[in-house]
Amino acid sequence: MKKALITGITGQDGSYLAELLLEKGYQVWGLIRRSSSFHTGRIDHLYKDPHEHPSLRLVYGDLTDGSNLSSIIGEIKPDEVYNLGAQSHVRVSFDMPIFTVDTDGLGTLRLLEAIRSCDKPARFYQASSSEMYGKAVETPQTEETAFHPRSPYGCAKAYSFWQTVNYREAYGLFACNGILFNHESPRRGETFVTRKITRAATRIKLGLQEKLYLGNLDAKRDWGFAGDYVEVMWLMLQQDEPDDYVIATGRSHSVKEFVAEVFSYLDLNWADHVEIDPRYFRPSEVDLLQGDASKARRVLGWEPKVGFKDLARMMTDADMKIARRRKIIKEQEEPQQ
Repeated sequence: MKKALITGITGQDGSYLAELLLEKGYQVWGLIRRSSSFHTGRIDHLYKDPHEHPSLRLVYGDLTDGSNLSSIIGEIKPDEVYNLGAQSHVRVSFDMPIFTVDTDGLGTLRLLEAIRSCDKPARFYQASSSEMYGKAVETPQTEETAFHPRSPYGCAKAYSFWQTVNYREAYGLFACNGILFNHESPRRGETFVTRKITRAATRIKLGLQEKLYLGNLDAKRDWGFAGDYVEVMWLMLQQDEPDDYVIATGRSHSVKEFVAEVFSYLDLNWADHVEIDPRYFRPSEVDLLQGDASKARRVLGWEPKVGFKDLARMMTDADMKIARRRKIIKEQEEPQQ
């Protein structure tokens, strides 16, 4: 039985990847940070039934603690390590740049060092980001496109990308970068723009709120489904040789288009409910990201399955169920007239 360690297992990508690896017969170890609350909502369906998934184990650790990572790697001796842990909100990285770089940049280096020190180093996947392209010099972006990050998050990810390449070339580690463009799902965090839109729109439809406040509506992104994208993470580590791959749909849509799709699906006029709030603008904006995943298609045989409209509607349907439950609770809490 293969063993895999996933950092960031409680996040969107980590939960989908854990499901995939368990289905493939892996023993999965998840790294979680110690906190006063047990933030495992996305994997509770896997973790709370040990009879159904006895191969899932959680261990306390942190990407800011190198000695702890070395101990964990040395004890588990994983065959594969997937580094998905990060402070992953681009706008927040401007408010917390040092923490973001320590976790997203140096955290990767600490993990690579822990892997390198093992007798049998694990195969390593690094979650790189399209935000590394930032002020992109060409469209679409490929594996050869130069980086020009426009946020502390993008800079930290670029650092991690090159450290991963360096450890591959200097020490012979099987280390891969997946340059993933924006990928969403019903499990996306509520502060990310797509989920913020679907959550607010469904609440507006049911009368639970009136307005949605957003920043730059003209920013364009290449949006895919997270469930599709974790498959390619696994595929990268099954190849004969390590390499780096762009993962994207090849099509971009503006935030305004995503808003319009969701509100139209709910039979609402988005212009009646959406307002611009300058607080949500970034100090330096990324206008257009659109990836070319030709290499992944050719070498890995990977194709995205969920398109833009289906993704928006999938997320809207999931948030509508949550909004309906919230409305029932609210009605029960209101005093009888």
